[in-house]
Amino acid sequence: MDPNPKSFPILSYVMARLPSFGPKSTTVEYDIEQPHPSSSSGQPQLQPQTQTQTQILVDQMPHLTDPNLISSMTRAISDVYQTRSVLQTLGPRPDHEAVDVAKSKISEIEATLSKSLEDLVLSPRPADVDRFQWRAHLAEKEKECRDKAEKEKTIYRSILQVEEMHDSYEKLLKEAEARLVKMYDRADNQEDSQALPAESEQVNEEIVEVLQEASGKSLESVDLSGRRLRILPEAFGRIPGLRLLNLSANQLEVIPDSIAGLKDLEELNLSSNLLESLPDSIGLLQNLKILNVSGNKLTALTDSICHCRSLVELDVSFNRLTYLPTNIGYELVNLQKLSISLNKIRSLPTSIAEMKSLCYLDAHFNEIHGLPLAIGKLTNLEILNLSSNFTDLEELPETFGELINLKELDLSNNQIHALPDTFGRLDNLTKLNLEQNPLQIPPPEIVKEGVEAIKGYMAKRWLDILVEEERKCMLEENEQAQTGWLTRSTSWLKSYVSGVAEGVSGYVGAGKPSDPFLDQQL
Repeated sequence: MDPNPKSFPILSYVMARLPSFGPKSTTVEYDIEQPHPSSSSGQPQLQPQTQTQTQILVDQMPHLTDPNLISSMTRAISDVYQTRSVLQTLGPRPDHEAVDVAKSKISEIEATLSKSLEDLVLSPRPADVDRFQWRAHLAEKEKECRDKAEKEKTIYRSILQVEEMHDSYEKLLKEAEARLVKMYDRADNQEDSQALPAESEQVNEEIVEVLQEASGKSLESVDLSGRRLRILPEAFGRIPGLRLLNLSANQLEVIPDSIAGLKDLEELNLSSNLLESLPDSIGLLQNLKILNVSGNKLTALTDSICHCRSLVELDVSFNRLTYLPTNIGYELVNLQKLSISLNKIRSLPTSIAEMKSLCYLDAHFNEIHGLPLAIGKLTNLEILNLSSNFTDLEELPETFGELINLKELDLSNNQIHALPDTFGRLDNLTKLNLEQNPLQIPPPEIVKEGVEAIKGYMAKRWLDILVEEERKCMLEENEQAQTGWLTRSTSWLKSYVSGVAEGVSGYVGAGKPSDPFLDQQL
């Protein structure tokens, strides 16, 4: 419920200095939004750890000591206070299991209701009951069923509503932090514009100079990194022959659609900016081979990026992505290096297995729950980093052993209990990190011996499994063979006895009266 100081530093700083709505917390535990009782100076007292964090933040952002700025920031986040007050009334956020159970229960109740209504409609009308009376009776029964179902769903719906409220609160925190960042940037820029007018003029002159030079002749390379650029002029999309454009370490929030005019562009570096999205027109850069958009605020990649089929390297790390485009693997078949680390990606699209040229995949520090079953098709993959997915990554698919060219693998800081049985087939693996996993297979003493010992152990385990399966198959075949012989023998015996019975019966019937006792025995 409280904003994490690491994720929302300015928001936490501002809220820690103001009284919050609702009753004061009586617990000793420090609440970033519930300041401790004021000191004699009237300022809230912070715990030593919080004081250290605060001092670091103030050192980095000195304008936060400006009372006018803090006052403006306070008014800008009043909606956060109000929402938090509501959440305090509703209670803590339910865990994932409770949410899943609630969804499952609601589905069960709705399925039961549907079945009850179906049975009700199909129930026959008694002959002594009038048609209109029967319809009224059915309507009343239907209402009773629906009311009962609604009553049963109430508690589960309340769980989902609390979860939705907390989701909305998280989005609200992100928006509030973004507002505060912009407010701080404006205050910072006002001082910079007064203190460093010559620098701003120099930057503007440099942009004009680049454009003037491009109008006279074609430029192959333009490097404007670290120039504090906030806006990229549309004219940059009309530089003929440009192959490399470096706009990293600026303050760009938008890339103009005119970027599509750089038909010859092969390398584009947009890292360390403030981009929240990429223009759809980026998909028209058919010759683009290297794209770096790391260190921005991207929450999603435009689907048109899949049209950049010449891409060899794509770096989208350190953003806020929760997923990759569904068809990314079907389209970017030439991609060799993919970096998606430090995002919030929960799963990789199935299509990623179609990136047959992929040699390098870095997906550490995400929320990945598992890999696609078809991951084994990436037979050219040499380096794979899946570390620090923490409690989310618990197992690897059996097809993992098909990554025959894998050389380096990092699985540290996950919850993997057992390596897949096919792991011993990774003959080219020379570097392996399994630290901070509750591994049981292979056992710790094998892991300590290194990658070769691990591969040997898993290879022997795989061989033992195959031998055991072969033994079971042979036993089943023998049992089937014996069962078949017994079935054939029993069938032959029945036929023989039947024939004898018919013969004796015929003999007795031809010469002498029938003997009931003998017939019974036969």
